[in-house]
Amino acid sequence: MVEKNSEHEDSARWVLACELRRLREASGRSLAQLAEETNYDRTYLHRLETGERLSKLPVMEALDAVYGTGGLLVRLWRLARLDAFKDRYRAFMQYEAKATIMQKYTTVVPGLLQTEDFARLVLSLGPAAVSPHELEENVAARLGRQELLHRSPPPNVRIILDEAALRRPAHDREVWHEQLTRLVAATDSPHLLIHVLPFSAGPHGLMDGSLSLLWMADGSSVAYLEGNNSGDLLEESADVARYRLAYDRLRDTALSPSDSVAFMRQLVEDSRP
Repeated sequence: MVEKNSEHEDSARWVLACELRRLREASGRSLAQLAEETNYDRTYLHRLETGERLSKLPVMEALDAVYGTGGLLVRLWRLARLDAFKDRYRAFMQYEAKATIMQKYTTVVPGLLQTEDFARLVLSLGPAAVSPHELEENVAARLGRQELLHRSPPPNVRIILDEAALRRPAHDREVWHEQLTRLVAATDSPHLLIHVLPFSAGPHGLMDGSLSLLWMADGSSVAYLEGNNSGDLLEESADVARYRLAYDRLRDTALSPSDSVAFMRQLVEDSRP
């Protein structure tokens, strides 16, 4: 069994690791046999069972299929990935996971729409040095959040994307081209709209950071403000209403969804390697 320790024994990540090991041993499979069945590396599967690595959704889906666990591992994984985020962000993520309507303003490419290569690039540029292992953990956690866009039914998402996010390309032209292509492709969904906020819109009331507004099925709502190394979750209705008004005013100055798609399509063409 995976050894308990005081730091991780109560974490969902530790529970997932133990369950992966238990299920494999109960099935009589060796790691080599499991690797052959799933087409995932034996060493990688071992690290999942020791809690050294945080997996991705397709891996958990594959293991659920092998063990016939009816989505148990996917559910545990959704809890375990919260361990990769700081405490100040976890409460927001719990709201985000059940939101039916999302409205966001951001000055960077939103994590919900980042490609894996672009996410890896961005996460490697933080002020604190991270090991290759930590970087891959952070990438897996960020990509894991994107799973909420594929719920049934999916949330309705509206994003105001500052032009600054589209004018700061990655040094790798292929990575940047793929990222821009991903943004345009995302707008094919009837549940997702992007407004580009052009530089010509001038100064506005949300220039200090990013804003997320979330509405739940029961009508409750929250706002989350994020700046450099800081985050603030607002749950009072008066606070949320104030930022909703600021968001609506900003949307009025942004390009329409159709004009925004045309704007981004031109950037895709201009960015071809």
